[in-house]
Amino acid sequence: MNMIEQIENEQIEKLSADKTIPKFSTGDTLRIHVKVLEGARERLQVFEGVCIARKNAGLNSSFTVRKISYGEGVERVFPLYSPRIEKIEIARHGHVRRAKLYYLRGLTGKRARIAEKITHGSGATAEKEAVAADLEPTETKEVATAADLEEAEAEAAVLDAVQAKGETTEEATETGAEAETKENEKAEEKAEEKTEEEESGETTAEDTAVEAEDKKA
Repeated sequence: MNMIEQIENEQIEKLSADKTIPKFSTGDTLRIHVKVLEGARERLQVFEGVCIARKNAGLNSSFTVRKISYGEGVERVFPLYSPRIEKIEIARHGHVRRAKLYYLRGLTGKRARIAEKITHGSGATAEKEAVAADLEPTETKEVATAADLEEAEAEAAVLDAVQAKGETTEEATETGAEAETKENEKAEEKAEEKTEEEESGETTAEDTAVEAEDKKA
C-alpha cells in the first residue's frame, strides 16, 4: 500500500465514522438525505430514485440516482463519502443484470420499472434484519400504506355496492311511479267513459219523453 492509498483510507474512515453506508448496487431504489443550506439555516432534503450507475474509486467513489419528476427525468451524481450526505436509505432492492442502467433514459411508465429482488434462505433473513435496522421508519410507513390501500379498496367496494343498490332502488321507484301513473290514467279514462255514457243516457231519456208528448198531442 502506497502513501496515497493510505491517506485515502484514513479519510474514508474519518468521513464514514459518524454514519453507516449501506451496501447497495445498481437497480436499488435509494433515499438520499442531503444537507441543504438556505441562508443561515440548514435542512435535509430527500432525493429518492433508482441507482443507475456506481463508480468504485476509493475516496472518489460516486453513484448516480435517477428519478421522474413531473414527467421529466432527473439524474444526480452523489459522491459516496460526501459530508453533505446525512444518510442513505435503501427502499427496495432491484433485480437487474447490468452494471449501468442508462437504458432507463429512453423508457417511461411501466417499461421503466425494475423487478424487485427476492432472496431466500438465511441470507434473506440477515438482509431483512439489516434493512430493518437501517430503515425501520420506512418499513413502518410502507406497511401503513399497504393497510391504507386495503382499507380504501374495501371502502370503494362498499360504495360501489351502495351505489348499485341505490340505482336498483331508484329503478324500482321509477317503475312503481310509472305503473301508478298508468293506473291513474286508466281510472280517469274509465271515469270519462262512464260520464259520457250517463250523459248519453240522459239525452236518450229526454228525447223519448219529448216524442211521447208529441204523440199525445
